[in-house]
Amino acid sequence: MRARFTLAEIQQQALAIVDREGLTGLTMRSLAAALGTGPMTLYNYVAGREALEELVVDAVSARVAVPRPTGDWLADTRGIARVLWATVREHPAVVPLMLTRRTSSADALAPAEALAAALARGGLDGPDLLAAFRTVMAFVMGVAQAELAGPLAPEESPSDAAGRIAALADGSLPTLARLASVGADFAGDEFERGLTFVLAGIAGAADGKTVGRGQP
Repeated sequence: MRARFTLAEIQQQALAIVDREGLTGLTMRSLAAALGTGPMTLYNYVAGREALEELVVDAVSARVAVPRPTGDWLADTRGIARVLWATVREHPAVVPLMLTRRTSSADALAPAEALAAALARGGLDGPDLLAAFRTVMAFVMGVAQAELAGPLAPEESPSDAAGRIAALADGSLPTLARLASVGADFAGDEFERGLTFVLAGIAGAADGKTVGRGQP
């Protein structure tokens, strides 16, 4: 018999639930209701909750519009990091899953392949390539976690959070106190500024100006 649903249909419905209701809203029961079937039917397609969450991660990764390579590996790396960031921003509730769940399809690995290939075109290889790849990915997801998962914290706004930190840091931690006031009024280009710092270091390593093995 032909399958009643495709895995892609289940995947997109699961992502829609997470986007709309958050991670707690995604259950086998809620997904089955969205598909118009019973919860037990879903076990013909996915083994359980963890497999379902992996499908959601794959759905987000597959939506990354990877730009075509150019003759500039550094610009390509920046472009891929940007589209990764933009895609994650569209699905903030998925950020915790992106940090903790595996991918389970080759298509979902396409952005990672594009990033690694761009860095390789810069002359990086072996451990240096691996370190550069993980650094860019960690930066993208780390900023995503800090900014997009932030609303889960008790603070109602960035200014409230900055005020709390400033109060704790005042006097004994003067640098953090100054940073707190900057964070309250930040223009929103933290990602681009930080990415510039990261890529400058990687470009220096690729040019032989720095060495990626813990040496000066």
